Amino acid sequence: MTRYSRAFAAIALSATVSGCAVIPEDMRRETLNEGDVPVVMSSKPTPNNTPLTAKLICYGERLERADKGHIGIGVGNIRDYTGKQSDLEGFVVTQGGALMAYTALGHLVPGITLHERFDTQVADAELQYIANRQLGDGRMHETVNEQSGQRDQVPWKPYYGGSVLQSDYYIVGGITEVNYNIQSGGGEIGVNNVGGKGRIFTMNVGIDMRIVGSQTLKVYDTVSVQKQISGYEVGLDVFRFFNSDLWDVNAGSKNQEPLQLGVRMAIESALLDIVPSVTKVEAAGCEPAVPLVEADEYAGGKAG
Repeated sequence: MTRYSRAFAAIALSATVSGCAVIPEDMRRETLNEGDVPVVMSSKPTPNNTPLTAKLICYGERLERADKGHIGIGVGNIRDYTGKQSDLEGFVVTQGGALMAYTALGHLVPGITLHERFDTQVADAELQYIANRQLGDGRMHETVNEQSGQRDQVPWKPYYGGSVLQSDYYIVGGITEVNYNIQSGGGEIGVNNVGGKGRIFTMNVGIDMRIVGSQTLKVYDTVSVQKQISGYEVGLDVFRFFNSDLWDVNAGSKNQEPLQLGVRMAIESALLDIVPSVTKVEAAGCEPAVPLVEADEYAGGKAG
C-alpha cells in the first residue's frame, strides 16, 4: 500500500466512523445574486411540527364537534425566568415561549377562538388613529352630528367603540428550570495510541403555566411540566506509526435533541393539560403521532 492509498484509507475510515455526520445529499452551492459568492443551500423550509402536533389537531377537532368555538383564549407573557446565559450564545433557552403557545393554540382553532393579547401595538395605534379621526380606508363615510342631526360625508372612519372582542381566559407562565447535567456517563479505551470513546448525557427544562379568567382573574388551573433532553458523543482516535508513516486520525459524531424543541413540546403538553379545565372536554384518546417514550429519539434525529 502506497503512502497516498494509506492516506485515502484513513480519510475513508474517518468518514465511516463519523456515521451520522455525513454531508446531506441535498446540500448544494448556489449563487443567489449576480456577483455574489455561492452559498451552501440544503433542505427547504418545512412545517415545524413536533410529536404532539397531531394530538393538538385531534383535540381541536374534538372541541369543534363539542361546539366550544365560542370560548376565547389569549396568551400573555411566557418568560424565561431561569436567568441562564451563555458567554457565546446569549440566553440558553428561548425568549419566545408566548409565540410557541400561540402556535400550539392555533391548532385548536376553530375549536376555540384565539385572541391576540401578546403584541397589540399595531391595533392600539390604529385605534388611536381612529380616535383622532386620522384613519381612513379610501372611501367616504357618513356621520351624524349629535347636536344638529346633520349628516356629513367624511374621509375618516367613524368609531363608536366595541370592535375589540373580549377573551374569556388567558394563559401565562414561564420557563423556570434548566438543569444541565441530571445524568451522564461514558467510557474511553486506548491501546498503543489507538482507541475510542463514548459519552451520553441528559439535561432537562421545566415550565410552569396557568390559565386565568380574563374578567375575574380567577386561576382555573396550573401545571408544571419538565422535558428531559438527551445527547450522545462517540469518537475514534488513532495516533501511531505504521512502518515509517505517522498516522493521526480523529473521527467522531455528536448528536443532541434540540433544546428549544424540548421547550416547545413542554409548552404544548402543558396546554393540553390546562385547556381542558375550562373547556370541560378532555384530550385523552388523542395520541401523539410518535409515542412520547420515543420522543427523544424522534426529535434528536438519531441515526447510524
